[in-house]
Amino acid sequence: QVQLVESGGGLVQAGGSLRLSCAASGRTLSTNAMGWFRKTPEKEREFVAVISWNGGSTYYADSVKGRFTVSRDNAKNTVYLQMNSLKFEDTAVYYCAVSRQPVVGSAEYEYDYWGQGTQVTVSS
Repeated sequence: QVQLVESGGGLVQAGGSLRLSCAASGRTLSTNAMGWFRKTPEKEREFVAVISWNGGSTYYADSVKGRFTVSRDNAKNTVYLQMNSLKFEDTAVYYCAVSRQPVVGSAEYEYDYWGQGTQVTVSS
């Protein structure tokens, strides 16, 4: 079984930056795609970013493109989400997710394991 633990969330002013981390345990995930999603009380959980098994391919939601960067360190079994130029509307609980496949897209059904989430709050 895979366990995912997110960290790095917190309170930041609009225009600021945060870096989220997601550490995986239970098995090596060097052949698995890893992604980030987010959810607010008002909206369904939405896709943010995904990175392929070797980091060679990334894909972002239009709302974060150019501001967020997803990366991974397979030696540490960890995926990161660097968030710059944060906006109030980025406020959400951010979830890390792992797929059994090496390359996947933005649909939730493509992901098999989920973390518990970390809160990001952006003050305007």
